Amino acid sequence: MGRIAIVTDSSANLPAELVEKYDIHVVPLKVAFGERVFRDGVDLTSREFYRMLREADDLPVTSQPSPGEFEELYARLAPEVEAIVSIHISGALSGTVSSALAAKEAMPSLPIHVVDSRTTTIALGFIVLEAAQIAAAGGSLGEVLARVRGMIPKVTMYGVLDTLEYLRRGGRIGRAASLLGSVLQIKPIIYLSDGVVDALERPRTKARAVRRMLEIMEEKVGADPVHVAVLHADVPDEAEKLREEVASRFRCLEEPLVVELTPVLGTHSGPGVLGLSYYTGEDGGLERR
Repeated sequence: MGRIAIVTDSSANLPAELVEKYDIHVVPLKVAFGERVFRDGVDLTSREFYRMLREADDLPVTSQPSPGEFEELYARLAPEVEAIVSIHISGALSGTVSSALAAKEAMPSLPIHVVDSRTTTIALGFIVLEAAQIAAAGGSLGEVLARVRGMIPKVTMYGVLDTLEYLRRGGRIGRAASLLGSVLQIKPIIYLSDGVVDALERPRTKARAVRRMLEIMEEKVGADPVHVAVLHADVPDEAEKLREEVASRFRCLEEPLVVELTPVLGTHSGPGVLGLSYYTGEDGGLERR
């Protein structure tokens, strides 16, 4: 006993090697093309998904894990740990937190702390990694929860979309709906504001939008040491170019991660997304190489 288990969902976009290294338990969301249902990041690779998405006549449907799936995992962990910290995608974007809370209610004898991260993709992943590192080092439940709560307002995420159509069709457009119907051809920069999608700026070209993301990050970060990840949806060459720019321009605490949006996230963003997630920190932080 004495160990704290860290649970998250597949929207955290964590590379498999980090999940294994820090013993993170990932519950997959689901995506369905018609009658074919796939577990996010398990049954379908990102490459296969984006090919299917481009060829599909209808947008696939996504769904959160069921309470039963969380209850099964929590029950399996219960004999081995003293507590579970379960950190998930924004409740404004998914019912995943609700499913986790329902499972918690069914298991009152085990301390389970369900946390709404108010974010998603690798921004959520950063929070989970920090929690998992503390737990792996023998940190207490209080220390893990304090780090998680402190991280939520620190982690920033921006993304440049090729189109708002996927967000609109998937019902996740949030406050960015104000951009719909614009007569201008734009490549909006979106972000999450209190867990809801919002529009930051509306550049007219993707190149300009990417430049503005970097400029905004520079305004926020300055010369502070920073943890950074580049996220993308089926544009690996653009992501690598952005990674190189970030590595040369900022005081990165480690090599920037590059992650591809999982099928569930890609359903709502569409292909072509390019983004950044980051938070400032001190040297000697996460070891992710």
